[in-house]
Amino acid sequence: MEITVRPKELSSGKLSDKHVNQAVEAIRVDGYVVLENIINHDHLDILRERMDDDSRKLIKAERWGGAGTLKGHLQQGPPPFAPYIFKDIVANPFVVQVTKTLLGEGVYNNFYNGNTNCPGSGTQPLHRDGDHLWLNQKVAHPASEVVVNISPQDTFEENGSVELWPGSHLDVSGRHIDDEHEAERREIAPPIRGNAKKGSALIRDMRLWHRGVPNQSDEPRHMIAMIHRIRWLRSGRRLKYQTGCEAAFENSELDHNAEFVQEKLDDYLFNPKF
Repeated sequence: MEITVRPKELSSGKLSDKHVNQAVEAIRVDGYVVLENIINHDHLDILRERMDDDSRKLIKAERWGGAGTLKGHLQQGPPPFAPYIFKDIVANPFVVQVTKTLLGEGVYNNFYNGNTNCPGSGTQPLHRDGDHLWLNQKVAHPASEVVVNISPQDTFEENGSVELWPGSHLDVSGRHIDDEHEAERREIAPPIRGNAKKGSALIRDMRLWHRGVPNQSDEPRHMIAMIHRIRWLRSGRRLKYQTGCEAAFENSELDHNAEFVQEKLDDYLFNPKF
């Protein structure tokens, strides 16, 4: 489902009850929702320019990452310091309104990094980012964590928008997805593409089946990722940001799980602190 945030909502900084309910229901049933028109394009342009430069460094070093560690796919996040930290990305009120409604009070962020799909990339194995908390269940439990994906550009088929399998987060048959299992699922609900306009956020259940597919354009397609978790599912780690960007995290209903450090985090590409 795609929900376009309206001017009245933008001016108030709050989604209507109808849109909140639609977003939460979409995540519960289909495993994902796209909120459109919620992020400043100028902020995204600043990030994209820096991330394009960073991609060139990782490609030169052949630091491939992500599921399958395939050539053309990078584990790449945005710089964790000013002037590349923006409130409408790390603390977007519309995203937080949805994830807080879904996961409850005390929802916190457990990840700040991302992936880049480069021209000429291959097809990743079909996978989940997280499994069910309890095994051998007959019915899937409610969401306990969701991924928030934000791209600084339009994402569509040509530049490798992520492949998503609607409803697969409710499949309790196990984390490993073999060819037979994939074929069975395709008969139930075939995959779609997670296309999203610039300025959008894709929110998806961590258990949703997905994979990166070839980027047939001539430019890298970046995808920032955050993971919002239910309050009691603690990892014991803090996310490190360099001092000077604290204002972006203030007055938010999301627990940012953040540690602001004086040390320079110049090694964030090759040694990320997520």
